[in-house]
Amino acid sequence: MDKNKNYKKKKQQHKAAGIGQFQWRPVSVSSSSSSSNIGESLVKDVANKSEDGHHVQEVIKVAQVVTDNSDSTISSCVLDDCVEPMLSAGKHSLSLQVDASLIQFIKGKVGSAQKRIEVEMAVKIVFPSSKNEESIVIEGISTDCVTRASEKIQAIIDEAIKTDLDYSHFVSLPLGIYPELVDKLVDFQNSILGINYVSVDANVERDYNEDTADIKNKGQELIEGDDEAVELKAEDDNHVKVDLTSIPFVSYPPKPRRLPNASDFGIDKTIFIKPATFHLTVLMLKLWNKERVNAASDVLKSISSKVIDALDNQPVSIRLKGLDTMRGSLSRARVLYAPVEEIGSEDRLLRACQVIIDAFVEAGLVLEKDAKHKLKLHATVMNARNRKGKRQSKNDSFDARGIFKQFGSEDWGEYVIPEAHLSQRFVYDENGYYHCCASIPFPGKEACKM
Repeated sequence: MDKNKNYKKKKQQHKAAGIGQFQWRPVSVSSSSSSSNIGESLVKDVANKSEDGHHVQEVIKVAQVVTDNSDSTISSCVLDDCVEPMLSAGKHSLSLQVDASLIQFIKGKVGSAQKRIEVEMAVKIVFPSSKNEESIVIEGISTDCVTRASEKIQAIIDEAIKTDLDYSHFVSLPLGIYPELVDKLVDFQNSILGINYVSVDANVERDYNEDTADIKNKGQELIEGDDEAVELKAEDDNHVKVDLTSIPFVSYPPKPRRLPNASDFGIDKTIFIKPATFHLTVLMLKLWNKERVNAASDVLKSISSKVIDALDNQPVSIRLKGLDTMRGSLSRARVLYAPVEEIGSEDRLLRACQVIIDAFVEAGLVLEKDAKHKLKLHATVMNARNRKGKRQSKNDSFDARGIFKQFGSEDWGEYVIPEAHLSQRFVYDENGYYHCCASIPFPGKEACKM
């Protein structure tokens, strides 16, 4: 009992004198400071003010976390007790430029990717507060934690660019500038979506009419047939004869079969290319920040003379005729396009397009998988990927057999290629065409006004 009283009395004296109370002393931390010095300063700070072994032990834990950069794992108990005070006392930080379109991949679904990085690397990720900012800040207890977190984030961004990030821009050859071509595309769309759509089973209505007539004829035969008596047996064993001719015969035609419409074949308005945006595609690009967009614009402008040389400084015309599928069969088509034929068979247009592709590849603006693709000029008229609504999947398709039967040999006409654009997807100018980030003229036409 005496020992307990003495212990309590001594503890109260220490408390009154400020001995044994744990207080965090701000420590200046910079990228050049060593973690071992930080740990030593914390240990010395509390050792000089505390005679309580419990508190000294907790501070030593902090020192071990800060000084041991080689250990990539930190126990949860140490994180819970130490990370938050350390960040308030002093922290390392690193700013990483990230475009707004990529932030979603760093956060992950419901913030799962962000939380995993913060826990594993003992850091805090601060995202920009406005859309005008294009950088995130990584805060951590050491330069090692911050560096490893930035490397992890960069790996996530690289993978997202290759697989998940959609194409933002493309090099196009505009064709929607021709009113007569736009009118043909409008008629094409209305014909398919309207009552004039030719279904795969063109005999549906004829079969229905024949079935109905057949039933009516059979009914008439029964009514006009020979008089027959039917013997019915009653419960009292008396026999009753009934004359069929005295019973009126009524025949009901079957319920009309619903004629198929475009939606039955996976076709709706959203999968058609907007006529005003009709074009030939040269190259697809992923430009996820302003620097890359500016670089792409400069590349296109810089090769204007080379492109004109490839065209022999002469206008180039193409013919669009028929339809074909880019992916899948006609019954499960994903992309339906009009084949392109260069008039003159000199391949000048292909040479000019290759000059453009080579320049963008050399500038490092083309993904490796896209650089390996062989150029196939095409004018897309329908694309299942553009669908808005329930049928949004990688394997989405539509039945194009009826369309091909009606428009498979359609002559869309001949047109002069006016210029090449660096076009931005999903953004449109006043003329209805994709936003023009940069353009170069082809011989015989003026470039679009910027």
